[in-house]
Amino acid sequence: MRSVWLLVAVAVLALNLRPPFTAAGALLPDIAADLELSPATAGVLPTLPVVCLGVFAPGAAVIRRRLGDEGVIAVCVPLLVVGSLLRAGPGVVTLFGGTVVVGAAVGIANVTLPALIKREHPERVTLVTSMYTVFLTLGSSAAAAFAVPLMRAAGNSWRVPLLVLAGLALLAALVWLPLVLGAGRHRPDESAGGFTEVLRSPLAWQVTAFMGLQSLLAYVVFGWLPTVVRDRGMSATEAGLVLSVSTLVQAVGAMSLPLLVGRAAGQRAPAVGLFAVSALGLLGVFLAPLSWMWVCAVVLGFGMGALFGLALSVLGLRAADSAVASRLSALAQTVGYLLAAAGPLLMGVLHELSGGWSVPLLMLMVVCLAGSVAALGAGRPAQVGSLGRPETVGRG
Repeated sequence: MRSVWLLVAVAVLALNLRPPFTAAGALLPDIAADLELSPATAGVLPTLPVVCLGVFAPGAAVIRRRLGDEGVIAVCVPLLVVGSLLRAGPGVVTLFGGTVVVGAAVGIANVTLPALIKREHPERVTLVTSMYTVFLTLGSSAAAAFAVPLMRAAGNSWRVPLLVLAGLALLAALVWLPLVLGAGRHRPDESAGGFTEVLRSPLAWQVTAFMGLQSLLAYVVFGWLPTVVRDRGMSATEAGLVLSVSTLVQAVGAMSLPLLVGRAAGQRAPAVGLFAVSALGLLGVFLAPLSWMWVCAVVLGFGMGALFGLALSVLGLRAADSAVASRLSALAQTVGYLLAAAGPLLMGVLHELSGGWSVPLLMLMVVCLAGSVAALGAGRPAQVGSLGRPETVGRG
């Protein structure tokens, strides 16, 4: 019964981890207009939480050693509630301050959940991670679809959708409460290996690059896709729906991940192929006629959804056990998200300097190419080991 409830709890928490980003992306033009933000400052809003994902990720390992995996969740979910409330505050300070708190909460959860999945389902990492990714993308899609209509229904107040997110985070807290209270016997085993072994592993750094580059693409899309689409001539509601369709199809991509990967020892071919599919979708969104926008959103969503699920799966597949998975996840998400944070900000700066979208699109194509190179290393059938063995060949 506990195992089933844990899967439900992971799903509910996953529903909460992306709406803070996609809702803000859909609302970004309205927030910027209301608070009189420049394009560069507006670009900080989708960038700041990604920086926080990297900065606060190491904190998950510290909390995990003291409180266990469920204890980490007990810390991050209340932070998610408080941060969502702050973002709906009266001015720029509360907006950006709340964004930092939300980014910290999501960053801590991001590190913990792959280790939790590795601990509870070591033989079904890809399958359970696929389920987790599906709910991540469903939450992301719902937020993108309903943020603008909810704002319009609330008298054009962009703060109301952010308050709704606080309520959803409170629901997650209630679902996790029994697991947190009964988690005393599930403390992690930190006796094997150490963080130094992970830092010495070339495979760990290849996984980190893979995670960071696919995350960079994802957060550029979350933060800027509605703005790009609106700039091309679609309405605010249509732009939010384009992002919603793209993120909804990510769930389909995530669900297809076990079929794409199968039982193969390595994941090089699907990883490179998914970067290519994502690049094709981006080219369509930026360059294709508007009548093709929905098809392009589907292609982009499928590629990025499966790619994101694969990146999360690799955190478990490349680790010898849950303790190593926690350390590998902390490294990959600390460095990876700090790398990813450059994406939305650079996107805004390049758009402002060039006066168009051609240069930002070229940047995204370079990222897809670099991600494919990183995938050739991260997808090979080896594991970051334990007990003093930095890297071992394994089935993965």
